[in-house]
Amino acid sequence: MLTHALKDWHAVTNLLAQGEVCLTLRKGGIHEPSGPGVFELEHPRFLLYPAYEHQKPEGIRPEFRHLITDTTEPDRVTLTAWAAAEAIWIAPDRDRLEPLRDLLAWDTPQIDMRFDYKPDRPVYAVLLNVTRLPQPVTVDNRPEYRGCRSWVPLHPDDETPPEGTPALTHDHLAAARDRIETALRP
Repeated sequence: MLTHALKDWHAVTNLLAQGEVCLTLRKGGIHEPSGPGVFELEHPRFLLYPAYEHQKPEGIRPEFRHLITDTTEPDRVTLTAWAAAEAIWIAPDRDRLEPLRDLLAWDTPQIDMRFDYKPDRPVYAVLLNVTRLPQPVTVDNRPEYRGCRSWVPLHPDDETPPEGTPALTHDHLAAARDRIETALRP
């Protein structure tokens, strides 16, 4: 069973589930187990949990902006996919991400925000192998799921088996990994 979820913008979780993107940037949230800004990959497999509150159209690439229609946290959310982290890298600077823009949902202002916010803390690039659930699962957006945090420990009623259809082929994911390795190599 998948017992935890990684939060990201609703639009981004949809793009990941559709196989439009496979790379996300994380800097951590204010409620991280090892302290503020320290993003830890605590769980190798996790559901993708859509967050609405901080979404803004100018934060994602122009072709995806129509996906942001609401920034109000709903009482119930629908989970459509789960992911396995294939690899995680420290992104040393913005310029190194430029050749990877097609793998990311983010546009320049959001990437800049990630680097500019607490610049002493690293930005992590996480390659996700995403699997669409056979059937979407709608759960209550419980108080303990809300807020600025990366990981959401799920209530036992919300745990979900890791089943479904891959969003990307193995070859596409391997090619993405090679590109990321080349761009972010120290």
